[in-house]
Amino acid sequence: MRFKRLLGWVLTGCMFLVLLSACGGQSSVFHTDSGAESTLTSVRVPWDYRIQEGTVGDLVGSDMTVLPDNELLPNDNNYGTGDKVWVLQFMDAELTTDENQKNEVRLSAWNTIKSYPDKAAADKDLAELKVSVTTNVNLVGVYKTEYQGKTRNFAVLELPSGNRIKQPIDDARYKALEKAKTASVILEEVHDFADYDSAFAKFRGWAK
Repeated sequence: MRFKRLLGWVLTGCMFLVLLSACGGQSSVFHTDSGAESTLTSVRVPWDYRIQEGTVGDLVGSDMTVLPDNELLPNDNNYGTGDKVWVLQFMDAELTTDENQKNEVRLSAWNTIKSYPDKAAADKDLAELKVSVTTNVNLVGVYKTEYQGKTRNFAVLELPSGNRIKQPIDDARYKALEKAKTASVILEEVHDFADYDSAFAKFRGWAK
């Protein structure tokens, strides 16, 4: 009887180990195919703004709809149905970066956030929300690729936000950047309308 009980415990333990082994062999969203742990970070950033012309539609209490998208906005300037207005639209993005600094961008739809009686007033706000700056950024390095006898050059830059981007370059720029640690570039800083100190920088060209 004692032997049978001991045998039962041994068999139970073996089954438990087999189950653990099977579970450990399953793939996970937190691991790559090789079993190495993968780290993903996601952040929502301001991405773009634009100015659109619209027409006031229905008046709903103290609000109004703006055609053609029929979006509801506060009627702060006491517009009437049929009045022409200019609206500021905003797009943000979910930026996901992996451990190799590779980025995946998911853009939102355009959202209307403010109306203006004329385009000049709208353009004034837009100029403060999308700011062009010239600055130096870290140069991760340059490299060449060859395919079917054709060679292409690339530079990898690290932007102030920490994400890395790849840009094609010609032979002259490749030679100029080959041993450099930084590069002079033009960036567009896109500021958050609700929190101006929150901004995202996008590459807009080489400064020289």
